[in-house]
Amino acid sequence: MIKSNMRRNKEMTELLNKFVNKSKEILKDNLCGVYLHGSSVMGCFNPVKSDVDLIVIIYDKMSDDDKCEFMKTVVELNNIAPPKGIEMSIVRKEVCDPFVYPTPYELHFSAGHLDWYNEDPEEYIREMNGTDKDLAAHFTIIRNRGKCLYGLPIEDVFGIVPKRDYFDSIWFDVEEARDDITENPPYVILNLARVLAYCREEAVLSKKEGGEWALLNLPPEFHSLIQNALNEYTKNESVVYDAGLSGKYAEFMLNKISVFAVDFYKGI
Repeated sequence: MIKSNMRRNKEMTELLNKFVNKSKEILKDNLCGVYLHGSSVMGCFNPVKSDVDLIVIIYDKMSDDDKCEFMKTVVELNNIAPPKGIEMSIVRKEVCDPFVYPTPYELHFSAGHLDWYNEDPEEYIREMNGTDKDLAAHFTIIRNRGKCLYGLPIEDVFGIVPKRDYFDSIWFDVEEARDDITENPPYVILNLARVLAYCREEAVLSKKEGGEWALLNLPPEFHSLIQNALNEYTKNESVVYDAGLSGKYAEFMLNKISVFAVDFYKGI
């Protein structure tokens, strides 16, 4: 197990080094920095279930030629990444501080978009830009627990994300939990937990930490459900979920979270 972990750590380091070096090579003076967030910096990376979360900050807009070269690199590295692959966004520094919400991005990639890119790279490069509410959550994690892989220090790039914007970002991710919980139980169960933890304590937690918080703070009737989600997420255990209990949990959590929504949307 120790050797296995050491090997995985070495492979991850090599992957990140390649990503940084190619970013420097392609973007040159336009590159402000490369930052790691998500489970990789929150102590709960699972090589089977976790993706590699990266944010690239640039000074000026990217040319289509640079986007083309960057996408070729990302896809190549995605092929040697853990199974869930790389998820990355490229964002201009000017929208990071003061923080702009919803946050504009220049380019985005995740393994879920690989088929689209392979089918029509030109269309992908032309259309994969816009705004992304998820970036408020990503930037908050970077400010609290992220890692600078290259470039300017985190505090010199990322401004404070207002509580209202962060809440809206994480609420947007769980508001369809009643339906989504049947499709991806462990993700939704643990995500709801960390959202409620933020509402009650303003704690910025990983999914694993959210589940652990929930076991200490939620009614016992949900503990078996939460523990099953933790076991599947952290140990890759095969779990069968009680659909009725899962639905009841989603309803309970959304009701609790919605109580806090009024205050957050007032800007408190």
